[in-house]
Amino acid sequence: MRVIDRIVSGVGRRVDDSSPMVDARLPDGSRVNAIIPPLAVDGPLLSIRRFPAERLKADDLVTLRALTRPMLDFLSHCVSARLNCLISGGTGAGKTTLLNVLSSFIGERERIVTIEDAAELQLHQEHVARLETRPPNVEGKGAIRQRQLLINALRMRPDRIVVGEVRGEEALDMLQAMNTGHDGSLTTVHANTPRDALSRIETMIAMGATNLPERAMRQQIAVGDPARRAADAPERRLAQGDEHLGDHRHGRRHHHHAGDLRVREDGHHAGRQGRSAASAPPASGRSAASG
Repeated sequence: MRVIDRIVSGVGRRVDDSSPMVDARLPDGSRVNAIIPPLAVDGPLLSIRRFPAERLKADDLVTLRALTRPMLDFLSHCVSARLNCLISGGTGAGKTTLLNVLSSFIGERERIVTIEDAAELQLHQEHVARLETRPPNVEGKGAIRQRQLLINALRMRPDRIVVGEVRGEEALDMLQAMNTGHDGSLTTVHANTPRDALSRIETMIAMGATNLPERAMRQQIAVGDPARRAADAPERRLAQGDEHLGDHRHGRRHHHHAGDLRVREDGHHAGRQGRSAASAPPASGRSAASG
């Protein structure tokens, strides 16, 4: 407890019975997380994530075989062409590392606004404005969330907006910014596959705008994306090259090729020409697809 108190007090934070959890950024950029009893059953827990002084660069990822050169060239062209990029992956998969690398392809003359829960990004461009969320004070007031920072960032004349990680209600504001003059924005999201990432974005939009119709949600994601626009039309066909895995029913897995699928107006998948691997009707829930 003495160690935790010394660490968190040095960054202007506190941890006690009324606030038994703390997540903060240390002066050297490390992330510290502490949780104490009664939430921590067996005693105080302290976790510190340290980062190297020199972050991995684009060529380092190729050297370490995390990317191939053609992959890196493709991503660099996407950033240069001002395409919005959503990086998905699990915890510790390297999302922030890749985000740092992609941000290095942004031009020097562009004004960048970064928004993070705890500042981790290291951008070397000249015109970078870094914003960081703020937790509530002792009275439980004064918290500043990512959504508020995103709304304010739009008034700061950014050419690009970089969100360290989208995880809640700010997803809608982020998409609106991407679709209304801030092309080429970058962010990360926790997800297992790219398709799951889009589903998670829809869920997060619903968290912040519970009355927003599902079709309006998908339109926000589909703007500028022909594949997603096509996916919202009735009697649509999935993009070639994708595969569809339905739920297990009666011990059978439904496996369709994309070209053999249509989607009815009600959003359910319908097999075409009897070429599906199983003829049982698909489950009513949203099915998973991977490219």
